Amino acid sequence: MNSSIRFLFFICLLLPAIASGQGQTLTLSDAIEIAQARSYGAIVARLNLMSRYWSHRSYRAEMLPSVRLSGGLMEFDRSMVQTRDYEDGQIYYVENNTLSNSLSLSIDQNIAPLGGTLSVQSYLHRLDQFSYGNRLYNSRPIRLSYTQPLFAFNRLKWMKKTEPLKYDMAKRTYLEAMEGIGVDVVGLFFRVLSAQSLLRQAESNLTDRRSLLEIAKKRFEIGTITKSEVLQLELSVLNAEVEAADNTLTLRNTLFSLLSYLRLPADTEVTLLPPSTVTDILMNETDVTERALANSSHTMQQKVSLLESEQSVAQAKASRGLEMQLHTQLGFDKSGASLADAYRGVRDNEIVGLTFSLPIFDWGMGRGRVKMAEADLEANRVQLQQAHEKYLQDLATDVQSFNIQAVQCKNALRAQDIANERYDITKQRFEAGSVTVTDLNTAWQESESARSQYIRLLQSYWSNYYSIRKSTLYDWLNGRDIDADFETIVNNSK
Repeated sequence: MNSSIRFLFFICLLLPAIASGQGQTLTLSDAIEIAQARSYGAIVARLNLMSRYWSHRSYRAEMLPSVRLSGGLMEFDRSMVQTRDYEDGQIYYVENNTLSNSLSLSIDQNIAPLGGTLSVQSYLHRLDQFSYGNRLYNSRPIRLSYTQPLFAFNRLKWMKKTEPLKYDMAKRTYLEAMEGIGVDVVGLFFRVLSAQSLLRQAESNLTDRRSLLEIAKKRFEIGTITKSEVLQLELSVLNAEVEAADNTLTLRNTLFSLLSYLRLPADTEVTLLPPSTVTDILMNETDVTERALANSSHTMQQKVSLLESEQSVAQAKASRGLEMQLHTQLGFDKSGASLADAYRGVRDNEIVGLTFSLPIFDWGMGRGRVKMAEADLEANRVQLQQAHEKYLQDLATDVQSFNIQAVQCKNALRAQDIANERYDITKQRFEAGSVTVTDLNTAWQESESARSQYIRLLQSYWSNYYSIRKSTLYDWLNGRDIDADFETIVNNSK
């Protein structure tokens, strides 16, 4: 099932629980699937993909024949026009009172390897001269023309290199955006999870403190503890009440941020279930690097950036020197007083010409543009190499951190169990009167610290995992490349 279907399935499960006023459990993978289907980030990612898709469609259309109908209708002209007597050369102004109509149908094809344009046209023009009661038709039943720039910058040739890369890069960027949403959700998810844990701890601590305060008061009456220790417990009760209230507000705010990101109603009651265990995956730096270079958009971004810099150099060099353009026309035409006469006995016509432009002296402007483009190209090469090295270094750091954090999470979980057991033992000894309030507070603080450390390490572990997924576009748990049905995405977004 795709992410949208999975989201609808989850909502179907969630609605009955909301209607009955009961909370619904939400796992990390559930939250990520909902965000990838519903969040604003997912919507923006799909729109960016569609923008590049239509840009790619426009490029492909430019490589295909185009059919165009053009003309001018009911062009009425009543004015004085200048004319010259061919015998004596005198200039006269005569009245022009005409109505002009024209229609042209053309088929154009760009020739990408050469940069030229081939056209087939058919043309008809009718001119009504009211002052003379005259009507004239001019036809060109068929005309074949070709325009070929010489020594010029070939835009289509460069587009053929860059546009397919840009569209493939857009697909990978979309997948990376989806995985980036997963990284965002991990942060929001564990913030809520931490707030839930802290609130449960604060409520449990408040209950314990109130119970211990009652025990302390009884022990004070029989003289086994001092008044100072009783006051210390009273203060701890007050602090526990303040802490519970603060944690309630924190949980409400963090939960609102998560639900808002998932675009779920703010009053949705959910209980988050943390990943119960960490995986046993140990990633190899070489394997991660190879998959990242093969799957991610990083390599394509570098190729496109370098090609665009090389394109700027080629364009600067082409515009610096001699520019020539060859244009040819082959066809038939005829004029006549009637439409039939305009197509009867047509005559062939040929036009061949060559235009050129050669800057003689431009004060070094053309040379300066070439040197500037070449300098930009070399600077871009250096920057891309630097970015590539940093990219590889960041990948290696993420892999090392991930492999270490798996062990740290297991150790932190064991430390949490030990700290909880120690606190329970210390609490029993305090109730029996064998330890002081200070010892009890120390054991409680160690237990709280162990819980917080475990959640923090668990968040770092999964954040690193989804960050590596984003960099490699590879699902390391299931051992497969991350992909999407782009045809369905495009069709659903049209």
